[in-house]
Formats: sequence, C-alpha cells, structure tokens
Amino acid sequence: MAAATGEVATRRGRKSGVEEEDELDHPTLLQKGYLPIINWTLKHSVATILLAVLVLGGTLALVPFMKTNFLGDSGQNTLSVSQQLPVGTSLDAQDAAATQVEDALRSIEGIDTVQVTIGSSGNSLFSAFAGGGEGGITYSVTTDESADQEALQDTVRSELADITGAGEIELAAAGGFGGSSDIEVDITAPDQDALQEATDAITNAGKDLDGMRQVTNNLSDSRPYVAVQVDRDSAAAAGYSEVALGGFVSQAMQPTTTGTIVIDETTLNIYIATENQPASIEELSALEVPTLLGPVRLDSLASVEEVDGPSTITSVRGQRSATVALTPASDNIGTASAEVATMLDETDLPAGTTATLGGVTADQGTAFQQLGLAMLAAILIVYIVMVATFRSLRQPLLLLISVPFAATGAIALQVITGVPLGVASLIGVLMLIGVVVTNAIVLVDLVNQYRARGMAVTDAVRHGSSRRLRPILMTALATIFALVPMALGITGHGGFISQPLAIVVIGGLISSTVLTLVVLPTLYNLVEGARERRQNRHDAKERAEVADPTPAT
Repeated sequence: MAAATGEVATRRGRKSGVEEEDELDHPTLLQKGYLPIINWTLKHSVATILLAVLVLGGTLALVPFMKTNFLGDSGQNTLSVSQQLPVGTSLDAQDAAATQVEDALRSIEGIDTVQVTIGSSGNSLFSAFAGGGEGGITYSVTTDESADQEALQDTVRSELADITGAGEIELAAAGGFGGSSDIEVDITAPDQDALQEATDAITNAGKDLDGMRQVTNNLSDSRPYVAVQVDRDSAAAAGYSEVALGGFVSQAMQPTTTGTIVIDETTLNIYIATENQPASIEELSALEVPTLLGPVRLDSLASVEEVDGPSTITSVRGQRSATVALTPASDNIGTASAEVATMLDETDLPAGTTATLGGVTADQGTAFQQLGLAMLAAILIVYIVMVATFRSLRQPLLLLISVPFAATGAIALQVITGVPLGVASLIGVLMLIGVVVTNAIVLVDLVNQYRARGMAVTDAVRHGSSRRLRPILMTALATIFALVPMALGITGHGGFISQPLAIVVIGGLISSTVLTLVVLPTLYNLVEGARERRQNRHDAKERAEVADPTPAT
C-alpha cells in the first residue's frame, strides 16, 4: 500500500511538471522577455555570479562620489544675523550701524520682516564708566516660504559683506529639527593665552579653506575692565580681608539688597546704595575706606587699574575652552569634515592644547553608527525568522544576497541626483532590508514547492522565477511609483527627510528587484543543484549496491 501511494505521488509530481511545461510553452509577453535571460544565466552560472561581483565592486567604487550629511537643510524660513561692534560703543553709534544692516536686509528680495535688538544686559564696571554697552546687535529675519532658502542665505551673506564700518557681521540659519549644520572644533587649553593663540590659528586656517562659507568662534574679544587687586598685608593691617574689602568696593559700585518690605500687599526689595558712586578710575581710587585708624583711600589698600580680559570664560573639566564654528559651503558634510580634519592635523597648536571635531560631524558619526548597528540587527532578525520558516540555515543566506544589491541602486541614484546620504537615507535602507527580502522569499518559496513535487532544481528555478516575475514586478513598481512624489520633493517642508528616504528606497528596489530575478535563481541553482547532484550520485550508488549485492573479490 505504501509503495502504491508513493507511485501515485510520483505520478502527481510528474503531472504537475507536465502542466508547468505546458504553461511555459505558452508564455506571456512578460515571460517571453524574461525566459531567455533566466535560461542563459542558468547555463552560465559562473559568468553570472562574476558579473554580479563586478556590479558590487562598481557599487563600492561609487561610494567616494556620494555626498553625506546629517539631516540636511530643513527649509525653515528664518535667519539670525549678529553684528558685533567695538566694546563701549554708544547706543547712538550702535543705532547708526544697525540702520545700515537693516536697510540692506530689507532691500533683499525674499525677506519679509526684520526685527532688530540693540544692546545687552552687560553690567561690567567699564560699561558703567564708558556709557556704552558690549556692542552686540541681533537681527531676527523672516523670509518668504516659497523662496530658495539656501540661495537666499548666500545672497544675504554677499550683501552684508559689502557693508563697511559696521563691525563684524555673521549669519546663521535658525536651528530647527536638525539643529545647526556647522562643523565645530572644540578647543581646550591650560590657560587663556594658549587658548587665544589656538583659537586664532584654527580660525585663520579655516578661513583659508575653499569649502567653508563662514568661520566664527565664541571666544569673546578682550574687553577693558577695572581690576581691584587687594594688597593682603595692607588690608590686614587695616582690619580687612580680601573678601571683606571686595564686598565693600562692590557695595560702593552698585546697590546691595538688604531685605524686603510689604506695602499695599506688594513685596518690594530694599537696596542700600552709595550716595555718590565713583564714575571714573580716579574716583574709585580715592574711595574712602573706613578703618580702625580712620578712613583711608582705596588705592592705599589695593591697586586700581584698567586692564584687558575676556568678558566670559568657558571651561571643560577645569581647562579653558572655546569653539570654532565652520559653515560648509555645500551640503556634503562628509567632505567638509574631512577637509577640516586635515586642516587640524596641519595646524600647529600651543603645547597642552587639544582640538577635536564636534557639532554636526559628531552628530553625524553617532547617528550613522547607531543606524549601522540597527541595520545589522535587522538583518540578523530577518535571518532568524527565515531560518524558522524554511527550516534551513543555507537557504536564508541565499535570500540575503538581495540586501547588498539594494545598496547598488540606492548609491547610484543618490550619486545621480546629488542628494546626500543622511539619517533619512539610512532609515530608507532599514525599510529596504525587509522589502527586498520579501521578494526573494516569494520566489524561493515557490521554487521549493516545485521541488517538493518532484521537479529537478533547474526546472524548478526556471518555472518558479517565471511564475513569480509578475507579482514581484507589480509589488516593486507599486512601491516605486508611490514614492515618486516624495522623491521629487513636492511634499512641503518635510522634503528634507522624505526626499532622501524615497530616493534610497526607489534606487534600492530597482536594483534589488532586477538582480533578485537574475542572480538569486542562479545562486540557488548552483548551491541546491550541487546538493541535488550529490544526492543523485549517492542514490545511484545505493541502487547499484542493492542490484549487485555480491562483494568484490
């Protein structure tokens, strides 16, 4: 009975093969174009695999031509302009300088509104004496949403560069979802002089780079201030410590809060102020300080002089620090970062000074590393799922051959369109891993079904590939055409994320679909066909031994 059942099963398998042969005798128009290709690749498997390896080699050769960035331009229609005038500049002079910049901004086509802020909240002693502020002016600019924001920024920079006698003017796009696109160099030094020297050296070297649009640093210019250096011995003889004498001078220069009082249910602060505050260095030097021996001049207990020093001090782990920001002239952050790194290696810095890349370069490196790990995890998870589905360790590896070929189209299309590889692009690659493997699973699953019916590997591959050609192409084309609007950048302000993602998916689907329909069947035929031939030889040997059990003499 078992033998009869096996015979029936064999006959069914043969009948199915005859039916499939009949179907291929009348192929569709799509199959007529595909069958000659698959027949040639199955007959020339080694040549096909070598061609596939050459394609992957060409993909690697395209990598240096591909731009890279973090998130790209977010398309926000706001700008920030800062204008720095010499310290102590009067408000009238600041207003006159701001008028020049404001008029230049308003005359640029594409700028809607300009908001100007003059002055600061600086409260240094010298500002009180000179009657001027720190000379900082800021402009908040709103542009036309329909304008080309990058081109408009270049126009603003060129127009502002033509203004003379208005101090230092800097432009920065308002930080949005992607933050700043500046490459930052973080500098640390053991003292202020070394920090100033290193910052100046890197700033000047950065300005000589052709790939940089703007180079700035946050190291405040030195500004004059009144320094009161206490003579410890003289102060101690008069009954003062350094802290006590410093507190007395501070109280003489500015009101001191001593408490609060409630009047008509309103809490008010109580200040004690000197009746005649010193208005010059000479008056401060002559300030009377009460002692046990009677009042004495301040300059008899401390030196009072005007010195230069930084208005702000930034430190990292106990060392003075500064940041040089370099704005790339293009959207290729990878090339610009390499250019800055080379510049740092060639710049001589003072002993004990360090300079490291930060800003968008550090953000890009961290994001790429994390997404790279996510892609490896995705491939591993897909492999585990396929092992459980196919109950084989070998066939899931064959299916994963579609993944590197997805990179071929993705990289090629990015090089052709000039869209940089960024975080959004790598998210598209994560999507591709699942999509391209799905097409491969559909194809191999049908091939396995034909083999289970008794069909030879080569015939099963030919029939399975031709039968799955139409659904695989339909799935890929539907996804590609659905992403075309995103790839064309007509999705509004979200285009800085959607366009790179769509281009990667479209390019990856095109290459992986074509090569999956050609390379995967060939590779499957090589691996499983070799296994089938070994099994056939083994079965033939066993049949020969059964037919002739007499041992050789």
